[in-house]
Amino acid sequence: MRRETLDRGRIGATAVAAVIVATVSSLTACSSIEVALGLRTRLDKLPVTDVTANLVPGPGLSPGKHAALVVTATTADGKRYVTEGAGHGRVLYDSFTFDPSIVTIDKKGIVALPADPRLSENQAPQLALTVVGHPEVKTNLDIPVRYDAAFHAHFSGKAGSNGFDGMAGSDGSAGSDGVVPIGDPTGQPSAGGSGGNGGDGRDGDDGGPGQPGENVHVWLTLQAGDPPLLQARVASASRERLFLIDPNGGTLSVDANGGAGGRGGSGGRGGRGGAGGSGSPPGMPGLDGRNGMDGRNGQDGAAGTIVVSVDPQAEAYLGLLQLTNKNGGGTPGRPPEIRVEPVPPIW
Repeated sequence: MRRETLDRGRIGATAVAAVIVATVSSLTACSSIEVALGLRTRLDKLPVTDVTANLVPGPGLSPGKHAALVVTATTADGKRYVTEGAGHGRVLYDSFTFDPSIVTIDKKGIVALPADPRLSENQAPQLALTVVGHPEVKTNLDIPVRYDAAFHAHFSGKAGSNGFDGMAGSDGSAGSDGVVPIGDPTGQPSAGGSGGNGGDGRDGDDGGPGQPGENVHVWLTLQAGDPPLLQARVASASRERLFLIDPNGGTLSVDANGGAGGRGGSGGRGGRGGAGGSGSPPGMPGLDGRNGMDGRNGQDGAAGTIVVSVDPQAEAYLGLLQLTNKNGGGTPGRPPEIRVEPVPPIW
C-alpha cells in the first residue's frame, strides 16, 4: 500500500512538472511567434550601442508601491527600440538580464519596493540591467525612496460567499393524443391524455455571512530628521503593518470594516406543465411546478474597532489618518478612540 501511494505521488508530481514545462514552453513559443510576425522584438541580434531606463510613474518608489520599467535601446544606426507595456513599444523584457538591489522586478517589468519600510530606510535601491547578447551595453537605475504617498492598512473582513441558485424544475411531459377507431375514419378519436405536471424549482442557497472587521490598534510617533517623518504601526491580534510617512503629502488610511453578507441564491423556476393530448375530449394540461424560494442574504459582518495611540509630538499630524470602521451594510461602528500618550520609537 505504501509503495502504491509513493508511486501515485511520483506520478502526480511528474504530471504537475509536465504542466509547468508545457506552460513555459507555450509562453516561449507565443513570444517567438510574435517575434517572427514582427509584433515583438528581441535585441540580441540588433546592433545595440546604448540603453536607458526609467520608471512610470517615477522616478521614485514608496514602500509597498510598484511602477513599470521602461527601457529604451539605441542601435548603431540611430534607431530607438522601447519595451512593451508602459513603454508602448515592442521589445520583450527577456531582452535584458536584471540585477536588482532592495527592489524586485517581475517578467512583465513591474518594479516593486518591499512594504516594510525598515528594509529600504537609508538605503539606495538600484536596478542594474544588461542587454542580452551585448554584455558591454548596460545601465544602472537609481530609485529614490519616497514617503509622501497614500498608504493603506486593510484590516476589513471578507464578504460572504453568494448562495448557489436553485435548479429549475423539469417540464412535464405532453399527454398522448386520442386514437381514431380502426376502420372508422370518420369516428371520434378517443380522449387525449393529460399532460404531466412540471417539477418544482429548488430553493436557492442562503448567502454566507460576511467576516467581521478586525480590532485594530494604531501607534503614531514622530521620527526626528530633515524632514521629520512619522512612524506608524497598525496591528491586530493576527498581523501588523509598519509605515514611514512624510507629513508633507503623505497619508495613512486604516479600515476595519465588516464584510457584506453574501447574496442569497435565486430560487429555481418551476417546470412548465405538459400540454394535454388532442382527442375527444382533449386531455388536460399539466400543472406548472412551483418556483423555488430565493435564498436569504448572509448576515453582514460586524464593524471592527480602532484605537489610536499618538505621541504628543505627533498629535498635530492626526489629520493625516483616515479611519473607517463600518459593518457590512455600511452602518458606522463604534467611533475610533484617540489616546494622546507617549509613544516611543517603533523601530
